[in-house]
Parts: sequence; structure tokens; C-alpha cells
Amino acid sequence: MSKYSLSINGHSRGVDVAPDTPLLWVLRDTLELAGTKFGCGAGHCGACTVHLNGVPTRACMTPVSTVGRKQVTTIEGLDSKGEHPLQRAWKELDVPQCGYCQAGQIMTAAALLKENPRPSDEEIDGAMAGNLCRCGTYLRIRKGIHRAAELAAADKKGRK
Repeated sequence: MSKYSLSINGHSRGVDVAPDTPLLWVLRDTLELAGTKFGCGAGHCGACTVHLNGVPTRACMTPVSTVGRKQVTTIEGLDSKGEHPLQRAWKELDVPQCGYCQAGQIMTAAALLKENPRPSDEEIDGAMAGNLCRCGTYLRIRKGIHRAAELAAADKKGRK
């Protein structure tokens, strides 16, 4: 076992786990942040996507020992009140069916919108290609991302 000090959702959290423990299990089992889901365990499905310094990362494939001082953001930390434009759009449009993959979908989409606030369908499809949805809600996910872009633009305009 080793001690690690991690920055999770803007808070310093200490954990004592084996160095090869996947970040996913540190988040879920040690820190009880259950929003990040286990999907395939091989980095293929995207259900476990979190941000490391703003970059979408598969938590199931990331040993805790490699996180270091990077800022970890989970779905719980995307917005403290659950009011991120993507979360609002997801609710408004009833995007998820079963919802299992949706935290990973939202985290990947958040990184996309940060880099490209007005993505085209093709850009959305490219960015989201690594996130699988067994329910096949891809068209609703794309629509949700477009709606989140509209909401974010309106929020930004309202703050000016």
C-alpha cells in the first residue's frame, strides 16, 4: 500500500492504496464517488471517463500512481449543483435511456465543448466515437451536445 494525495473535484483527498490500483476503483470504492462507472475494464467503452487536467481519460486504465498532481474531475465535480450545460441539456432532452454510460458521455462531451464550443455533427461524432452506448442513444447524445452548446452560449451572453 502507498499513500497518495489526489486533487479530486477541487479538493485534496488522501488515499492509501496499492500503486497499480486503477483510478476508477480509487474513486468508486475508496472515495465513494460512484458516478464514474465500470464498463469494460479495458479502456474501450468510455463509461469510466474522467478528466485529468481537463483531458478525457479512462479511469479503468489509469493506475493511481500515475495521477500525481494532476487535477481529477469526475461527473460529480463537473458542476457542484449539477447545472453544467450538458447536465441541463441531458435532463431537458431526456438523453439517456438506461443512463449507465452517460457520465462518461458527458465528461467526453465537456472536453469537446471546452475546445470547440460549436461543434458540427461530424466533430461530435469524431470526439464521441470512443464512448459506447449499449442503448444506442447516439442521436440523442449528439442532440444533447448541440443543446448544451446553445445553453453555454446563452449563459455566456447573459454574464456579459
